[in-house]
Amino acid sequence: MSLTPSERSPSETPSRVKGKRLSAPAAFHLEDQTELPQSISHVSISRLSEKLSNYLPKNELINVRDAFRFSDEMHLGQMRRSGEPYISHPIAVAEICADWKLDAQAIMAALLHDVMEDQDVKKEELLERFGAPVASLVDGLSKLEKIEFQSQIEAQAENFRKMLLAMARDVRVILVKLADRLHNMRTLSVMTPEKQQRIARETMEVYVPIANRLGLNNIFRELQDLSFSHLYPLRYRTLSKAVKSARGNRREVVGKILEAVNVTLANANISADVYGREKTLYGIYRKMQDKNLSFSQVLDVYGFRVVVNNFTECYHALGVLHGLYKPMPGKFKDYIAMPKLNGYQSLHTTLIGPYGTPVEFQIRTSDMHHIAESGVAAHWLYKDDHVTLSDLQVRTHAWLQSLLDIQKQTGDSAEFLEHVKVDLFPDSVYVFTPKSKIIALSRGATALDFAYTIHTDIGDQTIAAKINHEPAPLRTELRSGDIVEIITSPTSRPTPNWLSYVRTGKARSAIRHYLRTSNLTDSTELGRQLLSQSLVLLNLNPDLPGDIIEKLLVESNAKSMEELYADIGVGRRLSTLVARHILDLIEDEPSSIPFLQLLNENPIINKLDHVVIYGSEGISAELASCCLPIPDDEIIGQLKRDQGLVVHTCDCPMAKQLNQKEPERWIDVVWGKELNRRFDCKVTIYTTNERGSLARVAAEIGESDANIINVEMEGNSTDSLFQICFTIQVEDRKHLANLMRNVRHISGVSKIRRGQI
Repeated sequence: MSLTPSERSPSETPSRVKGKRLSAPAAFHLEDQTELPQSISHVSISRLSEKLSNYLPKNELINVRDAFRFSDEMHLGQMRRSGEPYISHPIAVAEICADWKLDAQAIMAALLHDVMEDQDVKKEELLERFGAPVASLVDGLSKLEKIEFQSQIEAQAENFRKMLLAMARDVRVILVKLADRLHNMRTLSVMTPEKQQRIARETMEVYVPIANRLGLNNIFRELQDLSFSHLYPLRYRTLSKAVKSARGNRREVVGKILEAVNVTLANANISADVYGREKTLYGIYRKMQDKNLSFSQVLDVYGFRVVVNNFTECYHALGVLHGLYKPMPGKFKDYIAMPKLNGYQSLHTTLIGPYGTPVEFQIRTSDMHHIAESGVAAHWLYKDDHVTLSDLQVRTHAWLQSLLDIQKQTGDSAEFLEHVKVDLFPDSVYVFTPKSKIIALSRGATALDFAYTIHTDIGDQTIAAKINHEPAPLRTELRSGDIVEIITSPTSRPTPNWLSYVRTGKARSAIRHYLRTSNLTDSTELGRQLLSQSLVLLNLNPDLPGDIIEKLLVESNAKSMEELYADIGVGRRLSTLVARHILDLIEDEPSSIPFLQLLNENPIINKLDHVVIYGSEGISAELASCCLPIPDDEIIGQLKRDQGLVVHTCDCPMAKQLNQKEPERWIDVVWGKELNRRFDCKVTIYTTNERGSLARVAAEIGESDANIINVEMEGNSTDSLFQICFTIQVEDRKHLANLMRNVRHISGVSKIRRGQI
């Protein structure tokens, strides 16, 4: 990603004037030239030329040469903040791509990746000059045109969505993008500290996880350390100094281990390459943070990698090493039998080395090593070495396809990015279907996440789960090795409560999509009421002029007022903010000033009626499970994002706590007049521990014309009193009060109160 215009120096201005282009020197028209020409900005490209000539054929080198010439011409006169000609950046990005041996089209896209964004070159021109694949790659690498967004966050999210969807169609987009980001991070020190922090945080939150998810471990580690150095410069320098000092102190131990391992493996007739590796500074820092350790307490700063010839030798070498040094209990992981989501395979074991120092070993074959270091880029790097990449390609394709699935079900860019970030977790759990198929999920995933991973329809119709052949709640967090079975029903549908415990992006987007599209009419009507109420509070007439509606829809990226009302009804937009936006539009529109003045001179009512709740609105208005309000309770409504209106009692402790965090999301609501239904309510009864107590209480509840939905008991046979919590259905507070009065008169009942145990 290139730096935004505001991040460039004044001299870093586009060299292209609308309708006029700077001419290239005549030397650029030598058609028989296969070596890349020297830059007209006098930037050396000999290193790139040498790398490309090692693996690209002559005809493709000519195409790359043409792309370079065009990019060099477009960026002529444009300078980077460091003072270098801007063309040095595309050349550096292309060099990184050449290290991965990416094909000619990707190298051309690397050289051209900023011409659309910086120099106003149109996609059609690139299509005509360089063909459809290159034009599509460059388009995927370019930010959106300068359209208006409500916030910088929304603009950033929309650009990420464009990039990620382009990546889903062609993985080369993200490889070039990561090379672009890597070079920008390497040269980030010339930026202001504030911009260094912002760009480094963006890299750590988005690009580092993507590199890890695609198995690009080398770039993953470098981006991590570069981001760390700009986010926490003092900590980085301090830790770097400590590691350099420790290298000398631990050299003897490392040498002793290397010698012992090489001799032991040779005696076992195992041919292996063994070398030490140092943990990254960020890896050490995270371990210090997570386990609250000082640097001196982080003993496994160094690890060792053992690369053997074949699959069988991995396990043979493991046994030999366990014979040499004692293994630490619980510190063995078999990523060969169960690869990580990004295709990574190795055996990990931690042993007690000389002087009691824990030492981590990674054992893998050379093919596994190629994939571990280069991930999906290994497809280009090692395609002539007959490396088996089918499993990695299948996993990568499945993840990229899931991005497209999430996009189809997502309402806006910020939500899409949120779902994708959730799926970028590096850690995984591995569970089994009843037919022994292995399913990899993000750590923390639940049984419901498992259902949505199998298929969206399975998730939507889930009613129960069995884990290791035992019934388990859908919110149960899965552990590696669990056998998971999902029970479905055609009548089951997602509920807003599911969003509180699913973890994967696919599950969250599917549930939100269902909640958004179900009961759309109710959500639209609720949104209409809420916006009308907010407009009246600003002394505005809810019947808006046509020109204001047109501008509002354009600036809100909504197709119709019904869509806007539905967004408000499900909590995706706040009615108060939309009303304030409308007021700004009216004040900015001269033709609407009389409309505003008329309202100021003849103010309409100061407040509309409260939003009316009937309890039958479906998912557009939900009664909170924490307090279970019933008619005649004083109630208040909370607008939860993508869950619509959640109704609480005014004295609900949970509502009071949430109100302090987001007071703008709370509105006044009242009960309707004719409800014609019953409402769930919980009561807890304290009674003596004697035979027939439960039966007498249950019978009295039935006599009071209430339905019993559920019963929970607390206490044991030795207690003189025990508690019974009933979930019952009543009509209103008056009905509940009569029931409680009747139950109090039962022999043995000492207390009854509303609420659960």
